[in-house]
Amino acid sequence: MRSERALVIALAEMYVQGVSTRKVKAITEELCGVEITPMQVSRAAAKLDTVLQEWRERPLGEIRYLFLDARYEKVREAGQVRDAAVLVASGITPGGERQILGVSASLSEHETHWKAFLQGLKDRGLRGVELVTSDDHSGLGAARRSVLGSIPWQRCQFHLQQNAGAYIPKQSMRMEVAADIRAMFIAPDRRTAELFLQNAIQKYALSAPRLSAWMEDNLSEGFTVIDFPLEHHRSIRTTNSLERINKEIRKRTRVVGVFPNEASCLRLISAKLMEISEEWPIGKHFCASKILNC
Repeated sequence: MRSERALVIALAEMYVQGVSTRKVKAITEELCGVEITPMQVSRAAAKLDTVLQEWRERPLGEIRYLFLDARYEKVREAGQVRDAAVLVASGITPGGERQILGVSASLSEHETHWKAFLQGLKDRGLRGVELVTSDDHSGLGAARRSVLGSIPWQRCQFHLQQNAGAYIPKQSMRMEVAADIRAMFIAPDRRTAELFLQNAIQKYALSAPRLSAWMEDNLSEGFTVIDFPLEHHRSIRTTNSLERINKEIRKRTRVVGVFPNEASCLRLISAKLMEISEEWPIGKHFCASKILNC
């Protein structure tokens, strides 16, 4: 019985680490003289569900800066392959420590999914949020306003600069436009940033009218961070910390390709996030100095 439990734990760990079922089969045949089927691997992984659910539903506390991001995974539903939205939240505590706060996977409508996810964070005790940083994901804006009220929103500056590329008519203009946007984002105060923005809108009104209109409608959403302590700007102006997490998730989900259902998708990503989360406390703080002392 002890050997069987140890084997189940080993199978689950191999699953999380991205070992293919074909390799698992070869390993178990070599070590144990038995053949393990993909179904048995899946059953072993399913034994993680209780632990993972407890981790996803654990109580939260005070979080000063909240980061939200979404990615999509292929999931089979009623014989069709569909895109399931995977929502991830992380945060920085008043003491400057990073935390992965939650994850959800669903095929439901975007705004409904985001609203349920954010409400779940609040129900678990999330409080003290002073800033939400995210990209302009579909459905997030309305859900954020509904659940998080008047908490300021910072649109990810990295993605804003990337989005600008779709409105630049000539390749030769890219470096100049990037420099103009960067000047706004590193401006010492909001008044200066707004002045740089107005100058850019006028500058490109004739040579790139679509870019000029896009700048007027979108770039000011990247200025919220200016109202926060300067020493925090680098940490809270983008969702790059979550992008790095998504890269780690992608390494593992690429092995699967298409998930058989939502539950298997959530199980695997939760296990990977839990592993990352356990490694964070031994690392350096997210901000250079304690946030409480800044």
